[in-house]
Amino acid sequence: MSAIRDNAERWAKESQTMDERELLNRYSKGERNFEGAELSGANLRGEDLTEINLEGADLTEANLSEAKLTRANLTRSRLSAADVRCDLRQAILTEANLNNADLGRARLHGADLSGASLTGAHLTGAHLSDANLRSARLQNADLDAANLIGADLSRADLSAATLTWYDQVVANLSRARLEEADLSETNLCGANLMEADLTRAKLSKANLLDANLCRAKLVGADLSQANLCNAKLLGADFEGIKLQQGNLKGVNLATLNLAGANLNRANLEDAILRDACLKGANLRIAHLYRTNLMGADLAGANLIGADLTEANLYKANIEDAITIGAVLPDGEIDEIENYPILSGKVKPMTRQIIRTDRAPAPVGPYNQAVIVNGTMFVSGQIAIDPQTNQLVGTGDICKQTEQVMANLEAILDEAKTSWSEVVKTTIFLKDMNDFATVNEIYAKFFDPDNAPARACVEVARLPKDVLVEIDCIATVG
Repeated sequence: MSAIRDNAERWAKESQTMDERELLNRYSKGERNFEGAELSGANLRGEDLTEINLEGADLTEANLSEAKLTRANLTRSRLSAADVRCDLRQAILTEANLNNADLGRARLHGADLSGASLTGAHLTGAHLSDANLRSARLQNADLDAANLIGADLSRADLSAATLTWYDQVVANLSRARLEEADLSETNLCGANLMEADLTRAKLSKANLLDANLCRAKLVGADLSQANLCNAKLLGADFEGIKLQQGNLKGVNLATLNLAGANLNRANLEDAILRDACLKGANLRIAHLYRTNLMGADLAGANLIGADLTEANLYKANIEDAITIGAVLPDGEIDEIENYPILSGKVKPMTRQIIRTDRAPAPVGPYNQAVIVNGTMFVSGQIAIDPQTNQLVGTGDICKQTEQVMANLEAILDEAKTSWSEVVKTTIFLKDMNDFATVNEIYAKFFDPDNAPARACVEVARLPKDVLVEIDCIATVG
């Protein structure tokens, strides 16, 4: 029996290791299942491998240029540093490793790349229309001139990627789904994002110079410090958007919905906001020099310290707007004495409860967060997935920390604030030896120059025996 088992194991191992000649010979005879095949460095240039099953295969540094892999299954395959400039229409590449792969001008129309890793991949001119890239990792990827029309990139990580011009062709993301995608510091200069869904997407420090965002949905998106100079924004939905320190100089925002938007310290010099809705918007210390605000609705807006020199406020609604310390169009500065409540003559206290389905529901007599007079106190968060209400990453400090930060971010988003407004955090650890790992993940959410105060303590036990819990305090509005 032992000899039979040894022979079976040897046969199984041999069946997984082959060169390209053996694979092509077996394929030509009708075999299609090559699951787990070891093909690193294989030369399959120009071969027709339609409907082949290479699930879990090792194709590291393989040459697949000009090959035909239509409807192929490459789930969880390893293609790092491979040349994949080929036909992959409707192929399945779920959770495939394509780090640093060359996919320039590859045909990936309708391909399933959900959860795939494409960090540093070369995708210049690639055809990805209607592709599924949900939760894909595309950090530092080159997507210049790529066709992503109708692609699903929701929750994908595109941080520091480039999606701009190449050979006079622009990256096309019209009608793409980018809900909650991470596009932080991404270069989208001139990109076509017409009618794209960017709800709650992260676009902080992104370059959107000359980008087309007409009729795009940007509800709750974070564009803090983003560059939107000369961007086309006709019909875009900016409700609840975060544009702190954003560059919107000369941008046409006429008639747009910016209700509740955070434009703290934004540059809106010479911008056109005619008939725009800015109800309850935060324009604190915003630069509104020569801005056209004719007919704009600024009811309840925060304009404390804003510069409205030569701004046009004809027929604008400024009911209940706060302009303390603002430089008004005539050059006068609004004095605090004009506001009895804020000058100290009257001191009301405001209190607001924050609840969201995107963070774990409270299981006791407490709330996810409470806002008091513009300061939000967030309850300690642990690694509970709000969709399943189950603990994530048992025994895994990395996964638990990522889930905790996601839960905190959901609460910050619900309150229309962000990580940049967090002023204090407390980290509770089961084991202080996990500090370095937690700190590495935590650091990704904060700008070092604006990081909040913090305390970190080791405790004997945490709810549900988790490894980490974090709470925070943030400013709102």
